[in-house]
Amino acid sequence: MTPYDRRQSLLDILRKQPGLSVPELAVALDVSEGTVRNDLNALELQGLLTRVHGGAVLHQQDQFQNNSFIRRYQQNAAVKHAIARQAATLVHDDASILLDASSTAYYFAQALSKHQRLRVMTNGFEAARELAQNTTNMVFLIGGIVDNGSSSVTGLLSEHIIEELHIQKAFLSCSGFSLERGMTEVHLAEAQLKRKVIESSQELIALVDSSKFGMEDMTSFARPERISRLFTDHHLSVDWSDRLKQASIEFTICEEDTTPVN
Repeated sequence: MTPYDRRQSLLDILRKQPGLSVPELAVALDVSEGTVRNDLNALELQGLLTRVHGGAVLHQQDQFQNNSFIRRYQQNAAVKHAIARQAATLVHDDASILLDASSTAYYFAQALSKHQRLRVMTNGFEAARELAQNTTNMVFLIGGIVDNGSSSVTGLLSEHIIEELHIQKAFLSCSGFSLERGMTEVHLAEAQLKRKVIESSQELIALVDSSKFGMEDMTSFARPERISRLFTDHHLSVDWSDRLKQASIEFTICEEDTTPVN
């Protein structure tokens, strides 16, 4: 069992049996207590739980507005966290950035918690709420048609607003990526908005976990040559790594953080 699979199993156990101790979790997973402690520390760094004496308490996800976002937030959580943490190193205090409404962007918003005086534009409810907790930030939730299913705002009004913006860096995810079509999106309105974002941005930073490579959805919104830098995770295949190099796409492989927390 990989560390990722083991941690997902650990989360499932805690959902079903809250309050289990480290020794009990070790027995349930058939691993050492040290391994459980390291896994709990890693999951705490991802914001999924809080360590308490002898065990851990899961964070409640009722702060999210719909079940669809919760599912996306929980899917591939470790790699999204790793990508977000590494991509956040590109952002400095006082920066002007744009985030989309993806769950990866929400992890990215969390990774920016210590930054100051950011000017952030986003069409994502959850990213806006997360970043607005830092009162030094100025957060603009782009107006338009509300899509509760994706916790996003899209439409012509959103596009007109973006046309008037000057964005230093746009951090965008996608539902599929290929060298033939670039970044693709399943939702047409979301893809159109992202095209407008790219037109108004100096740099496009792509946040793409390895599960998206080789997948193509309905609409392309960014050709590969438009990407300034791509962040992905260590599960990316050697073949895809070689293909990105051949296409001259600058990319970063992000490792999961397993640093213990005492």
